[in-house]
Amino acid sequence: MVIVDTSVWIDFLNQRETPQTLWLRDAHGSEMIGLTSLVLTEVLQGIRYDVRFRQAQQYFRALPVFDALSSEVAVQAAQNFRALRSLGITIRSTIDCLSATFCIGEGFTLLHSDADFNHFAQHLGLAVVRV
Repeated sequence: MVIVDTSVWIDFLNQRETPQTLWLRDAHGSEMIGLTSLVLTEVLQGIRYDVRFRQAQQYFRALPVFDALSSEVAVQAAQNFRALRSLGITIRSTIDCLSATFCIGEGFTLLHSDADFNHFAQHLGLAVVRV
């Protein structure tokens, strides 16, 4: 399962061609693609126009959406944040910590375009799509 981060969905929905959106477009149908409920919230809350909101909501209904926020994931995400901070790395987003921790725990791969996730890959074993 490849979980797609908000950073990629925003570009994808805005029809921006990036290595990540091209991978997503090409992998659709051949890879299991999903997202977390946290990412779903982030993406939908950023959509200004009702018609685009409804289109995105319809698109996401066809994908598996995983609830990524259990108390266990919350505690582990805090521990991961602290572990990275002890290395001098500060992750800017709580949702990124939760998403990365969820993917690590489930053994899922993450497709992203946010440099903070590279720290999770390098130090905590997050599997990421290399594009």
